[in-house]
Amino acid sequence: MAKRVSHWNDGCPVARALDVIGDWWSLLIIRDAFDGVRRFGEFQNSLGIAKGMLATRLRDLTERGILKTAPASDGTAYREYVLTKKGSGLFLVIVALRQWGEEHLYTANEPRSSMIDRETRAPVPRLELHGKNGRRLTWRDTEVLKVVRK
Repeated sequence: MAKRVSHWNDGCPVARALDVIGDWWSLLIIRDAFDGVRRFGEFQNSLGIAKGMLATRLRDLTERGILKTAPASDGTAYREYVLTKKGSGLFLVIVALRQWGEEHLYTANEPRSSMIDRETRAPVPRLELHGKNGRRLTWRDTEVLKVVRK
């Protein structure tokens, strides 16, 4: 198996973010945390992941400040995993992945989960990127200014 190469120092925020959350188990753990999963056994049951793999991913996400451990909310001796402010900042990433998957990976009548607004019970609208002037932006309307390394 090839060793994973780090792109932390590439000057690219996408590469750096993927170094932290770029494997699918980590993203699914974060998704489950947004859905209220908090305990090791709950993550394992939800994902069907091996204990060792789950322990490694939870440790990495905790060390990188995405999750933190807290005393169990029911007062037992267990510890729970909760999203930090940094971890909560990944909400739009998860929503964007969800919406991309809904648009491109399902047939029209295929059953799937859906995201709704708790207050109105209406489906959450598609995410859009807008410029400072309010105009909707696509990838063709943006560019990345690369860092020049000396």
